[in-house]
Amino acid sequence: MRRREFIAMVGGMAVWPLAAHAQQSKNTPRLCFLTFDPGTLQSTRFDAFFQALRDLGYVNGETITIDYLSAGGQGERFSALAEECLRLKADIIALSTTPAAQAAKNATRTIPIVMIALGDPVGTGLVDSLARPGGNVTGMSLMVPELAVKRLELLKEGVPSISRVLVLTYLVDPIAPLQVKALNKAAPSLGVTLQIQDIRTADDLPAAFDAGAAAHADGLLTTAESIFVAQRERVNELAIRHRLPSMHPFSIQVTDAGGLMAYDANYPDLQRRAANYVDSILKGAKPTDLAIQQPTKFSLVINLKTAKAIDLTISESFLARADQLIE
Repeated sequence: MRRREFIAMVGGMAVWPLAAHAQQSKNTPRLCFLTFDPGTLQSTRFDAFFQALRDLGYVNGETITIDYLSAGGQGERFSALAEECLRLKADIIALSTTPAAQAAKNATRTIPIVMIALGDPVGTGLVDSLARPGGNVTGMSLMVPELAVKRLELLKEGVPSISRVLVLTYLVDPIAPLQVKALNKAAPSLGVTLQIQDIRTADDLPAAFDAGAAAHADGLLTTAESIFVAQRERVNELAIRHRLPSMHPFSIQVTDAGGLMAYDANYPDLQRRAANYVDSILKGAKPTDLAIQQPTKFSLVINLKTAKAIDLTISESFLARADQLIE
């Protein structure tokens, strides 16, 4: 099936073969990259991964073929994208979200799959253990349930008056229920009540904030699913409109889109390490022999412009803990 026919079949799914017309040798490896994020390679947040591949000698169109396949913000499209990777005869699949990993694993048990930085590969059943993944999946973990609790703690420390937190989550993604469970367990000891709102599409966001207002929410936390990165500007526009101090999983939600705070693993570092795994596998390593790596570096980012916009004063002692202040 020709590519245009495939795109029409799956309803406008975004598929960019970055080097479809390049002259390739028979030994040139092919990498399929699956992402939730809408847009082309140049507009995504994975520059560190692709730059690391280039640094390792993988030049697209010369020493590797990269097919960049986006679900366009619709997670249900990953099954078709995974099948497209098989049709393209990919040598390796790299991906950035748990639904993509599940679809890829369901599609193939032989093509190696490298996780750029997924929430909880053990808890979601993608791998047997961190030390010995088993099967064809390996890569980086973001320790999502544990970090969700840490973010709630930091939100309460930064804004001690908070008592009811609106939590935006995307329960279709298997990592979301794990975070919600951990947050519900931690909330009583922190003296906060959670208002959980399941977001299925961007159109659900205004109603979720209205529900939070009706419940007198005085803080906002987003869980670590890609939809909230893709919709970061809209989320933070609504948070500022409702004057809600916000805490996010990814720095880009603060630096790029006006969120108040983020507590983030060093995402570029994880991307670079994932690129090293791609290199190792293409040179003969087996995914089952490569342990899942976890983040070792974390950063607290605070946007003082946003604090001013919602008339929030943050204590000097808390500001001193920040790794980055946006003024």
